[in-house]
Order: sequence, then structure tokens, then C-alpha cells
Amino acid sequence: MATKRLKAAGPETDTGRPQPCEPCDALPACLERQLRYNLCREESRHQDLFHALAHGVKEQLLDSWRETRKRDAAGQQRQVAYLSLEFLMGRTLGNALLSLGISDDARKALLPYSVTLEDLESEEHDAGLGNGGLGRLAACFLDSCASMDIAATGYGIRYEYGMFAQKIVDGYQIERPDRWLKEGNPWEVRLHGQAVMVPFFGHTQSYVDRDGRRHMQWVGTQDVVAVPHDMPVPGYRNGRINTLRLWKAEATDDFDLEEFNQGDYAEAVARKNLAEQITMVLYPNDASENGKELRLRQQYFLSSASLQDLLRRHCARFGDNFADFHRHNVIQLNDTHPAIAVPELMRLLLDVYCLEWDEAWHITSHTMAYTNHTLLPEALECWSVRMLGHMLPRVLEIIYEINARYLDEAAHHWPGDGEMLARMSIIEEGAEPRVRMAYLAIVASFSVNGVAALHTELLRRGLFKDFHALWPHKFNNKTNGVTPRRWLMNANPRLSALIDRRLGSAWREDLSRLESLNAFTSDSDFIHAWREVKSVNKEALAALVERECHVQFDTAMMFDVQVKRIHEYKRQLLNILHVIHLYQRILSGDTHGMVPRCVLIGGKAAPGYAMAKLIIKLAGNVAHMVNSDPHVTPWLRFAFLPNYNVSAMEVIAPGTDLSEQISTAGKEASGTGNMKFMMNGALTIGTLDGANIEILEAVGPDNFFLFGLNADEVAALKPHYRPDEYIRHSVALEGVIELIRSGHFSLQEPGIFDPIVSAIESPWDQWMTAADFESYLSAQHQAAALYANKDAWTLCSIRNTAASGRFSSDATIARYRDEIWTGA
Repeated sequence: MATKRLKAAGPETDTGRPQPCEPCDALPACLERQLRYNLCREESRHQDLFHALAHGVKEQLLDSWRETRKRDAAGQQRQVAYLSLEFLMGRTLGNALLSLGISDDARKALLPYSVTLEDLESEEHDAGLGNGGLGRLAACFLDSCASMDIAATGYGIRYEYGMFAQKIVDGYQIERPDRWLKEGNPWEVRLHGQAVMVPFFGHTQSYVDRDGRRHMQWVGTQDVVAVPHDMPVPGYRNGRINTLRLWKAEATDDFDLEEFNQGDYAEAVARKNLAEQITMVLYPNDASENGKELRLRQQYFLSSASLQDLLRRHCARFGDNFADFHRHNVIQLNDTHPAIAVPELMRLLLDVYCLEWDEAWHITSHTMAYTNHTLLPEALECWSVRMLGHMLPRVLEIIYEINARYLDEAAHHWPGDGEMLARMSIIEEGAEPRVRMAYLAIVASFSVNGVAALHTELLRRGLFKDFHALWPHKFNNKTNGVTPRRWLMNANPRLSALIDRRLGSAWREDLSRLESLNAFTSDSDFIHAWREVKSVNKEALAALVERECHVQFDTAMMFDVQVKRIHEYKRQLLNILHVIHLYQRILSGDTHGMVPRCVLIGGKAAPGYAMAKLIIKLAGNVAHMVNSDPHVTPWLRFAFLPNYNVSAMEVIAPGTDLSEQISTAGKEASGTGNMKFMMNGALTIGTLDGANIEILEAVGPDNFFLFGLNADEVAALKPHYRPDEYIRHSVALEGVIELIRSGHFSLQEPGIFDPIVSAIESPWDQWMTAADFESYLSAQHQAAALYANKDAWTLCSIRNTAASGRFSSDATIARYRDEIWTGA
């Protein structure tokens, strides 16, 4: 562990405090001063040095951060409020240094401490503010907004604990608290002076004002304080520093002093604990009624606090004149979670600012824009009327009024069609009436977008076809993208440097320039250099796998990777079945033409998702049998990576040869992991699902391994699906299923994997694993054959990176800016 006796910091003022450092060139002085005066350390640990460096880098941002806010407050640019329950930011230090252009300054500042910048970067905990692709996309979008000089504020929740830290014990997923804040967060700034009150429970009552107008008020509420904690989001070397504002829930009073003095200590702090539960854990398990209530409280807490903040800023600039509110502001709802913002904005405009309904609705419906991220009906949130009425009585009243007025409009398009109106109603009637939150978002938004061409088309003619018939002008597509700053420049500096040597650095600000790499596909020196970069990156990935999984990956073998949330539609199971097939081939001596490969799977299963957890268990048991057999390991190695996160992906993406994007067609909205792998030169094996379709269009069929049914074929097959027929006609699949059924992978726990076998064999298997297995096998044969030709594979790798500019989040955000955010 590096230690160093500290010297005195820079010149001090007559108050005895050090003067602020000059930007950039004073980073060493910042580091010294932070250690001595802020952290009070005479000797420095790596964690102390990280915090000191992070605080020092934050100081470099502060002046630009203030200037950005001042410029936005005075400017005419429409302000974007991006509401999301997730922001999967990853580590901040490396990205901040890259954006400021001071990575070399940081390395020089650390020389006296005998520690590398990479050592300190590894000390930073991944911010536990998201779960998967939704949160990572939000982080990429904030990065692109800042880098493209767009005035945007991200609004989220400051979760005390992330979703969970995943451990694998005897093959089973074990959830542990993700204490990402245990060492503090050096990047955040707490602003208690800008806290707002968020109401819950109580009841509503009407009153008449002095002008004879009737109003509603929400009284008897249990209020919770929302305290903002701001994190900087720097643009790429352009001076703009946008803000991610995270809300922390606190009680209005720490505890009831009278109850405490009377000896009732537990009850005295009960309200404080209840309030702080709101921002305690990301995505609490909603299998119970208490879990559902907590999730609803989280969504309303985020929406209400953010909208109050937005309205406060507007009033500070324009007073109570809301006529042009929608011209100065746009609210982008990232999926259905913040849809409760629709009635909440109406409530604030009606009850707090005393607008009339028509004016408030005009503002709301010209300010809200909704992004849908799922084709799975079960993922479109619905809340019971009973729960909403109890927790948010005024909000429910407004939802009913919105629904009544909207259905009146719909009735003019479908007169007398009660069935259509019931189908389109925001309120789903039944024994337990529910509010359909996605419908609420569509009704109130001027823009409704999907996140890949296929996804948007399926929304238009499937999930939301009735709404598309009513308002076709609202629907549009914005294919997702990923930021090249984190996912190429920061994650893969060797490849970035190689590209710089051939193309110069202009591609860093315009990723479409990567197309020029195609000019070097006949340059043997460049091809060799590209392959060398991949080899070094594979060494880093192999080291990660050995450290976390205790499995040795051979960098000469193909690295075949699938990392994402564990879900049946993402079909990690199909990948595992292929591993078992290869295992059987090796045991039977059928290795002719086989290309040795290392297979890596990683991802978390939701705590209540039994089948996903069982798939993780199967992966672990298969890996044990594969890796413990010396006859198998020269040809095949298999590992399940625990606790997959953003920082792990920054090592995984550059070191991957083959990217598994094998979801059932029509189920994945877009995907962004596919883009990160492609950007780093991995080849994709995948179905015609989500953004895979557009990746295939960009790189061409010779650089992509396509297999499986398409979305229309899946839909057509579903009513008469017979998996037994596919199994009977596939010797390989039949053998794999029989080996699982025999208990070969569950010798100590007989029958444990029977539910998986039953799912594959079920005619109600909507993921159609058996139907796609043989096609998947064929595509894997093609991938292996190409990998055997190193030069041919490397050319395909170069072409994938060259075509990745289309999937930069900069390009995506440009479309949001030009087609949604510029005007409504």
C-alpha cells in the first residue's frame, strides 16, 4: 500500500485556509491540500488518495459548472429534464479526466505517491444507481447531452444501496447489500437549501377563492423532504458541465422528542425511518404489498421533487407566467416508471399555481415526451386504484379527470364502440381496477418513441396500435446509442490510440469518421496491430475472469461472451445448451473442425425470479463439469462472472471476440450491450431483434452471424408451437436435454433442473428455445470457421468498429434534439 508523508499545501490566506487551486496545472497542489485539510491524513492509503484526487478533479469542474448553470438560466435553449429511476453511471474519475483532457496531469500528480492512476480508479465504487440497460442508456444520454452542448438535467434517486451485490455460493445467486456509499461519494454536492416537500396520504377538499373559483387542496398529508445531491456531468473538452440531480428522502423532523422523552424510542424514530426507506434500496422486491407501495412511493417522490424543482427554476426566471413554459422546457420520461409525473405536473399547476384545467393541460401535453423501453406487457406498470387512492388521493382524482376528457376525444373517433374505449381507457376495470401508467404517458405526451426500428414498428402495430390509430403523429423511433467516450476512448485506450495513428483525433468528436477504417482492411501492418490490441485486451479480460471466477481463460481461444440481465427472453439458456452440446462432442471425441473457445456469461437475476436463478445455477454446475475435466479444457472453458457491472464491462467489451445477442425475436426493445461490443470490434451472433437488425444493416451479413426466427415468425408459430417436434428432429438438442435430465449436472441435487427441461419442452414456451436451437448451432459453426482464419476474423472486427458510428449516443441525442426537444 502506497504511503507518503505530506508536505505543506500551497499558500494560505490570512484565515489559515488554503487558497483555491488554479485549474488543471495545480492538480498536484489540490491533491496535497485535499489530503491534509479535507481528509486530515498524515499518511495516505489508496482510498484516501482516490478521494483526494476525485475532490481535486471536481475542483477543476466547479467554475465551468457554475458558468454552465448561469448560461442556461439566461439562454434561450430549451431545457431538457430527463426523468429516470436509473442512472447506471459507473465510475466517474476516468471519464472526468478524459473529458477535461487532464489524464496525463493526474498521472504526473500521482508520481510522488508511488501509485498509478489505474490503481486509484479501481478504488472507486460503481455508483449503485441502476440495474441494467435502461440505467446505462440514461448515463450515455447525459454524457452525450453535455458533449453536444445541450442544456439537460438528469433527475434520479440517490439510492443508499444499489440493487444488490451478487455472490455465487454453490452455484446459487446470493444477494448482498450493495453499499456503494460506504466510503462516501466525492463527486456529489448536497444542496439542502433547494430541498422540497413531497406529500403522501391525507385527503382532498375543495374551497372557493375570493374570485369565486373552486379549487382543490390536498390536506392532512405526511410530507417527506427531498434533498438534492448534485453530480457533475462534464462534456468532452467543451466547458459544459451538466447536472445529475439525485434526490434523497429525509423526514421533516428527525424524531418525536416528546415520545422519545417518554421512553418510546422506537416509535419516536419510526417516521424518520419510514421516510428514509424511499431512497434506501434500488428496486425493492415488489412481490409483496409493502414492496409495491414502496416502489410507487419512489416513483412519485422522484417525479414530484423533480417537477417542483423545474417549476421553481422557471418561476425564478419568468415569475408566475407559464404561457411559454413548454417552449422553455421539455420533460423526457425514461420508460414508464416516471409516468406519475403527468398528473403531478397537472396537480402543481392546478393546485399550487392556480391555473385552469385547459391551460394546465396545454402545458403538460406540450411538455411531456415518453420513451418506451419494453415490448413485454407485464413490464408496463399498472397501479391499483385502491393503492393510489390511499397514498396519492389528489393524484388519482386528476388521473380520472384526464381519462374522462381523453375518452371523450376518443369517442369521437370510434362512436358507439364501447369495447374500443374500454380497451384504451387509462383505468383498467375489473375486480381490482388498475391505472395503466403507459397509457397515461401516451395520452399526455406530444412524442412517444421506441428505441429501435423493429421495436417502434411493433409498438405501432401491436402493443399501442389503438393509440397509433388515434395519434399517428406522436409516434417516432430513436434507436439507442452508447457513448464513445466511455465505451471506446476510456475502456479501450489501446484501440483508440491505434485509430488516432491512422485517422487522427477528429473521430473522437464525430464517430461517423470511423468509416475511414475500411480503407485499411488491406493493410497487413494495420491488421496485425489491430490483432495485437485485441490480444492485450483479452489478457486483461482473462485476468478478470481468473480473479473473480477462478477459471483460467486461454487468450489463444475464442472469447465468446454474453453479459446482461438474466431473463428467459434474453436466452442465456440457449447459450448454456450450446456449451453442453460442445461438451458432449468433446467427450465423444468429435473435435474435428472445432475451434477452442472460452465462454463467459454474467448478469443478475431479479431476487424473486426463480427461473432466472435456476439458469444461473445450471450455468455454474455446467461450468464445474467443463472446467474440471482435463480432456475438455483444451477445447472448452466456461465461467459465470458474479456481480457484473459497468466497470467489469469496460474490461469485457474490449476483450471479447464473439458477442452473444440471442434474445427471442420481438422481445428485446433495443439492447445497448450489442453496440458496446461492436464498437470494440467484436462480431455479433444474434437474432433479428432490437437494434441487432440495424447492426446487421450497418456491417453487412458477412460480418454478422444471423440465426433464428424473426418476430413475425415467432408470432405466427406461437398458437401451434410443438417443441417436441424440434427436439425429435435435432439429435444435438435431444442429447443435451437427456444429459440434463439424467442428472449429470446435478449429481448432489437430483431433479433440480427439471423445471428447465419442462420449460424447453412446453408448448407454451414463448421464448421458443427449441425452435431456434439448430439455427443457433449452425451460426456457431460459421463463427468458429471464420475464427480459424485469423486475418479474415480481424477484417470483420475492423469493419464492425468502422460501422459503429451509427450507434454513438451522440447520433441518438442529435435526433432527440432535432425531432423532439427543439419544439412541440
